[in-house]
Amino acid sequence: MSAVARWVVAKLGAAILVVWIVATLVFFALRLSGDPLEAILGGPGSQAGEETVQAAIDAYALDQPLAWQYLLQLKDIATLQLGDSFARRQPVVDLLAAQLPRTLALAAISLGVAWAIAVTGSVIQAASRGRTGIVVGAIMRGLEIVASVMPQFWLGAVLIMVLSSGLGWLPATSAGPGAAALVMPVITLAIPIAGFLSQVSRDALDDADAAPFAVTARARGAGEIRVLLRHTLRHASLPAIALSGWAFGNLLSGAVVVEVLFARPGLGRLLQEAALARDVPVVIGAVVVVALMYVVVITLTDAIELAADPRLRGRARAHRSSEIAVGT
Repeated sequence: MSAVARWVVAKLGAAILVVWIVATLVFFALRLSGDPLEAILGGPGSQAGEETVQAAIDAYALDQPLAWQYLLQLKDIATLQLGDSFARRQPVVDLLAAQLPRTLALAAISLGVAWAIAVTGSVIQAASRGRTGIVVGAIMRGLEIVASVMPQFWLGAVLIMVLSSGLGWLPATSAGPGAAALVMPVITLAIPIAGFLSQVSRDALDDADAAPFAVTARARGAGEIRVLLRHTLRHASLPAIALSGWAFGNLLSGAVVVEVLFARPGLGRLLQEAALARDVPVVIGAVVVVALMYVVVITLTDAIELAADPRLRGRARAHRSSEIAVGT
């Protein structure tokens, strides 16, 4: 089997494992939270008749052992038969398809803004050397730490109070059309991620600055900005690229808080409403989709890192050569 085929098989196995673990945890957590029959029949106080109750029990196999219900749920996930929402009476696939693009767009824009902030910080630090650089570096490090530990719900609430209620610059909710409705949700998601990316890229940038190729470039008369843009930034971005996969997954999970806080339609808000209503098919479908998106992004990140760093390709070829030598 070729190295590419082994890599694909490994990623596919990881995706299946992640989906299985997530689906298992969500299934049993929801069952422990209450009787699903109550959610199916419309919540507490339902006046459903005996025939309706029995039909719901038969349709969802609620009279079967819990282990059998769990296996049936795994079969439905494997065949993409997610069923209908208990609360909305609509196919789960249609609900997810309608909301997923909004959340993916929000996460992608937020990641791009986070990267822009991190790169800007690196350029500022590279442009300021000497005594000024020490002060600027200390300020930037402090900002990075504050940004990385800043809770998203707190940051979003502060933005609403200042930019919406106080100054009236931006709408308090993000349900309407237009770019202005995206500003506060994007900032809320991007700032903490930018703090992490900045810290990782700064440490890698310090190592790259001391490398022989950077020293040689400076000896030839290249300025700090030129050295940064043409030499050190590419090397320093590799750890941050690897971290971007985790960052995107964090943004998807953070979208639950942000979409609820800013009343923005999306997968996170759909998941929150379904969890409160114990809408098992929607919750499991949404969580499985998020898990799959996380695996896909991690895979793409690994591929980008492999393409950007020739050393990783060289190690892969060397590992393959050693396997062939051992086999012969």
